[in-house]
Amino acid sequence: MHVNDTPAPMSETDNAPASEQQLRDAMVERLIELGAARSARVVAAFRSVPRHLATPEVDMAKTYEAEFAAVTKTDPTGVNISSVSAPRIQAMQIEQADIQPGMSVLEIGSGGVNAAYLAEMVGGRGHVVTMDIDHDVTRRAEDFLKTTGYDRIVTVITADGEHGVPGHAPYDRIVVTVQAADIPPAWVHQLKEGGRLVVPLRMRGMTRTVAFIRDRERLISDGFELCGFVPMQGVGENRVRLVLLHDVEGEEIALRLDGLPEPDAEALRVALGMHRVEVWSGVTVAGDESTEHLDLWLTTALDNLPLMAAKIGARKRGLVASASPIGVPTLVDGDSFAYRTARPTDDPDRYELGAISHGPQARKVADRLAEEIQVWHSDHRTQRAHIEVHPAGTPDDRLPAGRLVDRPHTRVTITWS
Repeated sequence: MHVNDTPAPMSETDNAPASEQQLRDAMVERLIELGAARSARVVAAFRSVPRHLATPEVDMAKTYEAEFAAVTKTDPTGVNISSVSAPRIQAMQIEQADIQPGMSVLEIGSGGVNAAYLAEMVGGRGHVVTMDIDHDVTRRAEDFLKTTGYDRIVTVITADGEHGVPGHAPYDRIVVTVQAADIPPAWVHQLKEGGRLVVPLRMRGMTRTVAFIRDRERLISDGFELCGFVPMQGVGENRVRLVLLHDVEGEEIALRLDGLPEPDAEALRVALGMHRVEVWSGVTVAGDESTEHLDLWLTTALDNLPLMAAKIGARKRGLVASASPIGVPTLVDGDSFAYRTARPTDDPDRYELGAISHGPQARKVADRLAEEIQVWHSDHRTQRAHIEVHPAGTPDDRLPAGRLVDRPHTRVTITWS
């Protein structure tokens, strides 16, 4: 089924084997259950695109799993630098973008599949430009789009996403599918006034896909969602740095630093081996309740808050109570640190939030982290953060009061109200 405003089909869905369509239909039902696909046009687009053709090396059924991201390239250090994002993430971003028939859309970070979904959304009178810095990535995208017939509406460009594609500007929508630490001026200037930019923006180590609306030279948030993406390459590359606290294979523990002070790594390694202190906040969350808003509040309120990433082996050995490859908020104070955690309560569906700390100042640091969890609960739990992006050089007195994140191109503010 197609929702385009032209009768010509854009994929051979009607002739697809039943098994393929059944996989697509099952994927869509799951996306609806997860709340990622909400509008009829997004649902129809995801029922139409034969996404498995983009990654023929992957089992077809796997490609239609809502949470499966197919990694298509890694760098020499093993870091994933290109992937076909999971259907849930793609649907979530497309819903955020609010794409209408006939629009012009720029996608930064290619792969082919997402461009096909965007083509379904804009229809025959619209236009999609998809770009990537990597020739291997754009070649795969071109092959997929040609095979599926979407090359009639999608233009593929190999170039650095930092500069956008001025030759096809202005755009009604810009959708960024790589993690960005900054917003280049080209993205703002190539977006129409009132247009929407959807970007996985990393703020102090935490990445959220934010829907921004252009208001002259600034961008104003209109919602955000938790996400994970491969890092941007090229001129705008700005990766998180890791500081290892424990380097036994399979048990690695590290701090993920994003524009934060250099820690006393040796002192923190010593602290990790010291007796731990637990402080519990009395604040509880449901078992299926995300802590993404709490974590954004913590990074707003606390100055030195890297993320602690740990392998599952570290938790099994009892070195840490929380293991996450992305990382959990961790307050660092000199030779001591405390990280957010949770424990079961008498209610099988409720967990109490708290802090576990190590080091000579363990009690002080844990108390501070637990205090901010309580502040979030009492003052901000029902609120949503408001994010604005202003050009670099904007005076402080013209910025909203709140957490300020300075980047080379922009000044990002996070406020709560």
